[in-house]
Amino acid sequence: MISARSTIAIAGAGSIGCYVGGCLALAGRQVILLARPRIQAALREGGLHITDLDGLDRLLGPGELSATADAAVALARADVILVTVKSGATREMAGIIAAHARPEAIVVTFQNGVDNAETLRAVLGQRRVLAGMVPFNVVQSPEGDVPLRVHRASDGKALVEDGAPGLVELLDVDGFGVELHADMKAVQWGKLLMNLNNALVALSGLPLASELADRRWRSILAGQIDEALAAMKACHIVPAGITGLRPALLPKVLRLPDWLFKLLARRMLAIDPRARSSMWDDLQRGRATEVDELQGAILRLAQTAGTPAPLIARVAALVREAEARNHGPPCLMPEEVSATAR
Repeated sequence: MISARSTIAIAGAGSIGCYVGGCLALAGRQVILLARPRIQAALREGGLHITDLDGLDRLLGPGELSATADAAVALARADVILVTVKSGATREMAGIIAAHARPEAIVVTFQNGVDNAETLRAVLGQRRVLAGMVPFNVVQSPEGDVPLRVHRASDGKALVEDGAPGLVELLDVDGFGVELHADMKAVQWGKLLMNLNNALVALSGLPLASELADRRWRSILAGQIDEALAAMKACHIVPAGITGLRPALLPKVLRLPDWLFKLLARRMLAIDPRARSSMWDDLQRGRATEVDELQGAILRLAQTAGTPAPLIARVAALVREAEARNHGPPCLMPEEVSATAR
């Protein structure tokens, strides 16, 4: 039975995982982070500084938040496991959970993409796996900064599917609001539409707010969403609205003149000016991105549906090219991204 005394393991404590784990620990929850040695060392040296755009500013000092790079230690006593690794590492993490976690532990995926819950279930068999979604952006301080800081730079409540009584009450804390949702698959497809912008932030090198304020970049996002919606419609997928707008209206709103977009899309622009995308951060740190789980998911769907997706293919190819060069975000102009996507 889940209660406020249940032990929560964060399986993959990067930016999102550290922020979520930090908020839960501040609320008195029993939390242990499964983290890379770099994160573990930073927490041991200076603790974790947690801030958000609503004014939250708290410090968990060294020793106030448990973190380990040893999966056996992190998972052995966990009642709830929140999976926050990049989507490409989901199958590997599923194997780690299968090897070290108790069979009755509840596994919740708080990841980008639409297939992570199914991937976890395929490996974990009869274990209870629930789909979740985190809508907000988290910015992590540069490597070497002490204390490590994680800053929630946009708004929104996390969503999770029903299936574990007491789970929402355990996870819903200050700084990390959580609600149940009846159709998480629709939510995941809806979020994927907006996550197509992650690659544009990465390719442009711009902060998210600056990129969205430029109609040229928004038009590229709108074009990607048009292609994605066509593939979804052909496959009878109905995405949920994430930004307060029906998905079908998103391309029209994104193509509005800058002044009108700023007036009508205030919720979409309620972003810390420092926020960028996780894909930008991956290119900056020389790591593999989630482009195969974002643009790639739509390209696979379009292939099944027989619908064209040249702009999404172009964006995906540019991200893969930037990954291969390993020189960080390429800082492209919007015309360079859309030039050959016809």
